[in-house]
Amino acid sequence: MRPTSLEEALEHLSAVHANAARMNAAGPVILAGGTDFYPARVGRALDEDVLDITGIPYLQGIGETDEGWRIGAATTWSAVANADLPPFFDALRQAARQIGGAQIQNSGTVAGNLCNASPAADSVPPLLAMRAKMEIHGPQGRRDVPLGEFITGNRRTVLKPGELVAAVLVPRPKKEARSVFLKLGAREYLVISIAMVAVVLETEGGVVSGASVAVGACSAVAQRLSFLESELIGRRLNAALANRVKPAHFDGLSPIDDIRATAGYRREAAEVLVRRALTMLGKQKGN
Repeated sequence: MRPTSLEEALEHLSAVHANAARMNAAGPVILAGGTDFYPARVGRALDEDVLDITGIPYLQGIGETDEGWRIGAATTWSAVANADLPPFFDALRQAARQIGGAQIQNSGTVAGNLCNASPAADSVPPLLAMRAKMEIHGPQGRRDVPLGEFITGNRRTVLKPGELVAAVLVPRPKKEARSVFLKLGAREYLVISIAMVAVVLETEGGVVSGASVAVGACSAVAQRLSFLESELIGRRLNAALANRVKPAHFDGLSPIDDIRATAGYRREAAEVLVRRALTMLGKQKGN
């Protein structure tokens, strides 16, 4: 089914979930791009109940509000990468350009990447550093959930039966803000991350007044480095800011050994990437 309104989608979800519960069957699959869904089913018939939400206007586009910005759930990564947004969004746009190739970016969506809840989802560190919230609609109405609470583990979220993500809400920073995203993989594009970081710095008078540092692919869920963030606030914004980074700041991560890298390598890579990101922000003009 491909509804054209949020109300139609929620009604269908509710009916299908009720029927599935009676039959002790799985609920419907919410499709928002399908760039992971279809490749996983190559060679076999599609037998799931699929709800394609990409035709709902309410879930499309990027809009600015008094509180910040609203990114519709079905907004593609190409749209994000090419949007006219302030430097605060640089990290998210940089991530958007590294999510697969051009075909993936033209079809893949913001909510699809987040709801897939992969530990290596490129969109999570920048949106986590931007303090984004998820706008969720369901049988009980609307609720807004911080992204840091939305993803609860590998491929797990707080979405309840009958709910869907309608948008990502990005609050406006208190001061002038810039950001950067860095990703390490076996090659530059079309690769699953070994480690990735996003850094957002708010500044006033050349001094850091707010900081968010998020690391992905080094834990089941992307993590913010709160102790490092506290260490950065009140410091002059220049390339020497990277010297504030210490190995202990990464103690909260829980990287794994897998085919792409060892846990030790991931941890070291995360530290190097954070240092590079802070150096890059410190060298930017106007700071």
